Amino acid sequence: HALYTSKRGITLNLEHRGGQELFRRLVPSADIVLESYAPGYLPSLGLGYDALSALKPELIMCSLTPFGQTGPWRDFHTSDLLHLAAGGQMAGSGYDPDDVPDAPPIAPGGGNAWHMGGHYAYMSILAALYYRDISGEGQYIDVSIHEACALTTESHVTTYNYTGQVVRRHTGRAASPDDSDKAQMVTNDGRWITIIRPGFQLTPARLKRMAEDMDRHGMAEDLLHEQYQDMQMIQDNLEHIGQVLSNFIAQLPQEEAWQWGQRLGVPWGAVRSLDEIVGDEHLQTRGFFTEVEHPELGRRFTYPGPAAIYNASPWRIARRAPLIGEHNSEILCDELGLSKGELVALREAGDV
Repeated sequence: HALYTSKRGITLNLEHRGGQELFRRLVPSADIVLESYAPGYLPSLGLGYDALSALKPELIMCSLTPFGQTGPWRDFHTSDLLHLAAGGQMAGSGYDPDDVPDAPPIAPGGGNAWHMGGHYAYMSILAALYYRDISGEGQYIDVSIHEACALTTESHVTTYNYTGQVVRRHTGRAASPDDSDKAQMVTNDGRWITIIRPGFQLTPARLKRMAEDMDRHGMAEDLLHEQYQDMQMIQDNLEHIGQVLSNFIAQLPQEEAWQWGQRLGVPWGAVRSLDEIVGDEHLQTRGFFTEVEHPELGRRFTYPGPAAIYNASPWRIARRAPLIGEHNSEILCDELGLSKGELVALREAGDV
């Protein structure tokens, strides 16, 4: 629901000629037509790109579909889970076989495939707008969610293309064809912190600062030894260093543990639950959450905000997502020029 805020909504029955004609009349005032119908559906109604661009040559039209407009899978039915499976995400997500033998792949949550497809459609439209600014020409964009997922697999595809190696799942860390260090540690309150990977974050100077602090608690073991001022020695002893760090972290509560790492310059973070994210002091301070009025319910709801702050054009939510057909009169009468009587007739005919 939050993704549709600040938009207006109308109803059109594209199976009826009256609905099709209204759609055609709306096209000249549009910069972009974004659609996600099954491949071939809009052209079968006379509403494909060729027909619409004849009404407005500079029109940009983007079709966002599961597998694109062409190819052997174009008519397959799909779901978010199917895309994450077929696109490669699930193959690289889940438990390391050393931790959970014979564990199945695990899909990331939250409709990630739809978000990936939406992001690539958005980027493609921006590129087409830039091209139109230069050339004055519109164009048709065919976006495949399957291809968007295949592009969003960290380095899985490129690793195979260049080395022939298939990545393996690693619990709580990035998939890799090679063994990798544990990246999560449990704290004394039974919660977790993520420490990235010791081999990617520990330098002699950084390890020395950490060991000196740990030594004040009598838990540095041998990490203050001169040998660890050599980078190769650190790399050769990562398993031991990781265990010493894990023993120390196990004595601290989560909040203290990850902030301790940050104070020493290491990129650690807490594994947060959703309720903790909503109450996050940092997000609250930056004004990330915003209250949106729902007049039909007589109350306000808290919505997530933007991931950026604009100094020249402040972002805001103008209104909650539209109700079905909420702006029929505003758009079809006030902007398109229909009379109230015509709108009533269209409604009675099932066109809107």
